[in-house]
Amino acid sequence: QMAGNDGFLFRVPGLARFLVTKGHAITVEIEPSALESDVSGFVLGTAFGMLLHQRGLLVLHGSAVAKNGQAIAICGESGAGKSTLAAALCLDGCSFVTDDLCVVAQNEIKRPVVLPDGRKLKLWKETIDELDLAARQGEAVRQPFEKYYIEPFNAASAPPVLSAIFILRDAQPAFKKEIERLALPDAMRALENEMYRPGLRQKMGLRSELVAHAAATIGHANVFLLTRPRGFEHLDETVALVRVHWASSEV
Repeated sequence: QMAGNDGFLFRVPGLARFLVTKGHAITVEIEPSALESDVSGFVLGTAFGMLLHQRGLLVLHGSAVAKNGQAIAICGESGAGKSTLAAALCLDGCSFVTDDLCVVAQNEIKRPVVLPDGRKLKLWKETIDELDLAARQGEAVRQPFEKYYIEPFNAASAPPVLSAIFILRDAQPAFKKEIERLALPDAMRALENEMYRPGLRQKMGLRSELVAHAAATIGHANVFLLTRPRGFEHLDETVALVRVHWASSEV
């Protein structure tokens, strides 16, 4: 909920209350029974995302990887496999940029760039086992869930230029694989849907800032629907599909 003109207040029952103010401060009131490690996940996630929204930045709910100074963002609904595909692309030679919060800004020549912020990948235990990433597994994101932080792969230090945004979609029928470029009006609507915590962001207003940033972004970075079958048995095929497309002139 809003807390005056410059603040945003939300509560996680049994954990904490968070007040995000003017894009500069996060104040936390922790419940006596809460674990600080659990609270920190919401500080670095929802609260930090709202703070970035208050700053008027374009914040996507997605992961990003880079190669040769060019980045792609991977978006989609919760559980769509964004982090899994990012991890697989990193195993295929990409550098890790960010996970969950994908912040898009503009560089000195007005090109969209993705800001690396030291954020780690977050993967479920099943994914860690399937991709043989146990050696990179860190502490749990939140108890008692079996989701863990993963040490980044060749993490990018300088902001790479955003060349494309891929929105994950499950294949119907299950074997279908394709990448479809969205026309400008559809791309604008898609970016609005792929905002980080779009319901909370909507309560904050900032509609004009969103439109301006989205338009500036898709003027240089195309938006694509990536339709692919789910399941680890199809992951290599999806990585190959993205790799070939990324190398083409379409991105």
